[in-house]
Amino acid sequence: MMTSLFSIFEPSSSLFSLNINWLSTFLGYLFIPIFFWASPSRWLLLWSKIIHTLHNEFKTILGPSNLGLTLLLVSLFSFILFNNFLGLLPYIFTSSSHLTMTLTLALPLWLSFILFGWLNHTQYMLAHLVPQGTPSVLMPFMVLIETISNIIRPGTLAIRLAANMIAGHLLLTLLGNMGPLLSMKLLSILIVAQILLLMLESAVAIIQSYVFAVLSTLYASEVN
Repeated sequence: MMTSLFSIFEPSSSLFSLNINWLSTFLGYLFIPIFFWASPSRWLLLWSKIIHTLHNEFKTILGPSNLGLTLLLVSLFSFILFNNFLGLLPYIFTSSSHLTMTLTLALPLWLSFILFGWLNHTQYMLAHLVPQGTPSVLMPFMVLIETISNIIRPGTLAIRLAANMIAGHLLLTLLGNMGPLLSMKLLSILIVAQILLLMLESAVAIIQSYVFAVLSTLYASEVN
């Protein structure tokens, strides 16, 4: 039961021996030219408004001098959001539910921020290990706690995104497997419950993309 339940997260396909499902991660790049050449529509204007709002929010946190980093984080939000929504479609692989994917995004970002901070702002990074007003007796413990909290940041980013995407998909799968065993009346209730759960998962896909991008922005602001 456990094997069949988690088989929906396996990257290999039953039709192809290669892990071709990972290629679905990059399908979003095929739609990028549409945003430039398509005629303005309600959805396109809404997406432009969202991106513009995020850009201004990240620029406020990082400062106007970090325009390139702001654009990178906005692109990261778009990339994660697309893959989260793509996983809600039937028979499509959810790459953002795998630690392979989430760690690939979180670890290089965190490592680049840490290296930049320690190489360019060494004194500030050392002072950041001891919060202001800490008693002298507690300073060694605070240094240890702050060091551990900094080290586990990429892991918490990756696990948070993957765990939230896995939880909703497992619940949808469990409810779907109950369908053939139910009567017609209970089946209609199950369909309504799945629709509501799918709406909830859509909100989770947006929220987790935003949380990942915002936390990355906050980590970057600490070293600037």
